[in-house]
Amino acid sequence: MPDNLLQEVDGIVEKENSNRSEFIRQAMKLYLIERKKRSLRESMQRGYMEMAKINLSMASEAFQAEEEADGTLDRLVSGV
Repeated sequence: MPDNLLQEVDGIVEKENSNRSEFIRQAMKLYLIERKKRSLRESMQRGYMEMAKINLSMASEAFQAEEEADGTLDRLVSGV
């Protein structure tokens, strides 16, 4: 580990009346939490993108059906 990083850690643990081991334990715990959050966020983003494609497809199908229904209704109302 670079000396400047160790010096920075030592300065922090001294101010907090802690030690390197506890600092590293906390840092690792926070890192793992953030990593899980990032993974969940990425997974949700992929899911939303997949659902967006499905929703667009369904909306397009519904739009076409609605257009056909409007045309049929117009013909029925006009008597043609």
